[in-house]
Amino acid sequence: MGKRKNLTDWVHHAPHSNQLERIEAFFSGYAYDLHRHDTYAIGRTLSGVQSFQYRAGQRHSLPGGTIVLHPDEIHDGQAGSEDGFHYRMIYIEPALIQQVLGGKPLPFIKDGISTDPRLHAATSVLLQSMDCAIDPLEEEDALFDLAYALGAVVGAPKNRQSFDYLAAERAREFIHGALDRTITLSELAEQSGRDRWSLSRDFRVLFGTSPYRYLTMRRLDLVRSLLLHGQSLASAALVAGFTDQSHMTRHFSKTYGLSPARWLKIRGAGPATAPAT
Repeated sequence: MGKRKNLTDWVHHAPHSNQLERIEAFFSGYAYDLHRHDTYAIGRTLSGVQSFQYRAGQRHSLPGGTIVLHPDEIHDGQAGSEDGFHYRMIYIEPALIQQVLGGKPLPFIKDGISTDPRLHAATSVLLQSMDCAIDPLEEEDALFDLAYALGAVVGAPKNRQSFDYLAAERAREFIHGALDRTITLSELAEQSGRDRWSLSRDFRVLFGTSPYRYLTMRRLDLVRSLLLHGQSLASAALVAGFTDQSHMTRHFSKTYGLSPARWLKIRGAGPATAPAT
């Protein structure tokens, strides 16, 4: 095998969206440690081989397919060849999918990669060049199309059990207003009008993660925003409701697969040229 090329890793973020995060990135080798986040990660490999561990197996994404990583599923990321890999990815909160599906279990793509043309077509708007801002109404239409495409590819759920979507949504909204303090499951149950364990079950099925993990992720969202605005790691951790910097860093690394410092470094690198593939 020849000597590995000296290539620079970078991550390019799309213009701001209130609803989802869109990135384009290149990694020459190692990208992310094992981690899990509470969003769908849906993407497309543009060049190279994008390899990752997912559900006790090694996956290899090539150009032409669609990556669909389910919320809270452990995965990592690295190049499958010495040329590195170039990809685009969108991170979508399950709550957005539920606004379309209205209380059905979240669609699950078993192997994390799909060659179904319906998913490829439904992601074309959201996975276009990061330099192109998406019109708000176009983005809403694209999210609707994606939710239905996911449901169509997966098919009807075998379990016909009903879930209390409205109660779970009340609990989710309450969490957003209490990021800076301790929340108990009993308090969420009182706010939602649902008993504790039914609420906990429904929340996981409908939003892809537990109430505590959801709270932690929203705190990490705040940390990332504060870091980008120049706050120190210690200050951002305390403002977002973590015990201290080390507490925040542990959760950050387990969620994003890299440390806050490396995340900031790669975020600031930027591509020399971002292709419009």
